[in-house]
Amino acid sequence: MDNVSFTHLDALEAEAIHIMLEVAAEFQRPVLLFSGGKDSLCLLRIAEKAFRPARLPFPVMHIDTNHNFPEVLEFRDRLIAEKGERLIVRDVDSALESGICQALAGEISRNRLQSPVLVAAIEEFKFDAAFGGGRRDEEKARAKERIFSHRDAFGGWEPKNQRPELWNLYNAKLGEGENMRVFPISNWTELDVWQYIKREEMEIPSIYYTHEREVFERDGQLLPVSDYMPLRPGETVETKQVRFRTIGDMVCTGAIESTAHVVDDIIAEIASARVSERGLRADDKFSETAMEDRKKEGYF
Repeated sequence: MDNVSFTHLDALEAEAIHIMLEVAAEFQRPVLLFSGGKDSLCLLRIAEKAFRPARLPFPVMHIDTNHNFPEVLEFRDRLIAEKGERLIVRDVDSALESGICQALAGEISRNRLQSPVLVAAIEEFKFDAAFGGGRRDEEKARAKERIFSHRDAFGGWEPKNQRPELWNLYNAKLGEGENMRVFPISNWTELDVWQYIKREEMEIPSIYYTHEREVFERDGQLLPVSDYMPLRPGETVETKQVRFRTIGDMVCTGAIESTAHVVDDIIAEIASARVSERGLRADDKFSETAMEDRKKEGYF
């Protein structure tokens, strides 16, 4: 009998496939949340392994801040069209116009505004489960989250009310109006994600690789120049070779100087990094409980 090598990536993938199959069996109207970023790309690949050659038994949905990187939006649209899947987009601009959400005076980042847009979209389509790409290594509030993360009728998350998950048994019971956020790659690390991307030879948005970009420094971070955020007095624009470890709202997503042109280079950088990817998100630094507060309001 030939020796079969079963790696840690195989174990993580098998767990994630099991979770997706469990959701498909337990819930009536799931949806896969997809931004075009590395974590949601892994979710999409896992879904394909779970359900192909059939079409996915759920649509793909993006909650767009309207402050996203143009390269990522182009990649999102092209990839989902190539795969023949249904893409739903709900955006903050439309939600502001309709009154679903309201911006606070002086607020530039739109990450907080994604929460009511997501909650409204779940209500609009009557989704009872939403796959997300959250991982426990990202941030301390995410470390508290179950794989099946129960949300109340308002989309809120209460860590004290989460259910035990012993021996990979998941409680999918919901009350009226409640829903479940499900995180199949909870137990993955950022390094696992990149090793999986390499193994699967997955295409990724260009901003993950080193490229030349106009940036400026604010509060110790390199932020991309955009129409969404005016410069402050004393801030100057420089052109640097940078890449992004995470994607999202351009006004709070920090870049790093890098020479990583291929996935192997990125893996080497991540293996030696001493700052988490969320450490490059300015909106997570507003307070010690910034992420947890947003999650209680319905955030991913």
